This record gives sequence, C-alpha cells and structure tokens, in this order.
Amino acid sequence: MLTEEYRYKILKELEADPHVSQRELARRLGISLGKANFCLKALIEKGLVKAENFKNNADKSGYWYLLTLKGIEEKAALTKRFLERKIQEHEELTAEIEMLRKEVQQTNHQNMTQRNDQSI
Repeated sequence: MLTEEYRYKILKELEADPHVSQRELARRLGISLGKANFCLKALIEKGLVKAENFKNNADKSGYWYLLTLKGIEEKAALTKRFLERKIQEHEELTAEIEMLRKEVQQTNHQNMTQRNDQSI
C-alpha cells in the first residue's frame, strides 16, 4: 500500500528531479528498489505521474518521471496535509518538552529541599 507520506515524498522528488532513476529514488527515500518500482507504477496507474523514455539514451532504460496536472494537484494537497500533521506533531512535542522541563525543575527543587533538610 502506498501511504500518503511516500506518495508525498516521491512526488516531491520527481518534481525536483524528473530524470531520477528508480535506484536513486529508492536510495534517497531509504526504501528497496522493488518498493520504489511498485510506488512509481501505482502513481502512474493513478495518473499522477507520466513516464517517458529518454530519446537520446543509448540503452533506452532511462525515464523521465513527469508529474501530470493531477499529480501536481495531488502533491499540493499532500503537502498541505503533511504540513498540518507535522505542525500537530510539533505542538504535541513542544507540550511534552514543557511538561518534562517542569518535572525536572520540580525534581531538582525537591532534591535541593531534601539536601537542605538533611544538612540542618
């Protein structure tokens, strides 16, 4: 199954570098070559990406992966959802960090109070 995050990352990579090989795409995303191939095929089937052979490529095995208009629209929608999710994660992480800071301050205060009580 092609998750939104992979769809977003692949569309982003293809938009930035349409002639990226499947092997290089897999390396950039930290996925297997088979998964990169599967994901690209799924995006092509959905009409989000169009694959074209290099005309001047001697072995004819290279492709350009071009985002279709539908692909560009999908990438924009994915970018918005991805950003919203990351902002939510940031807010939750910020709240957790603040809670941990307060916990550390409280623990430090309790430790100092105990030390003061013991030295009296």
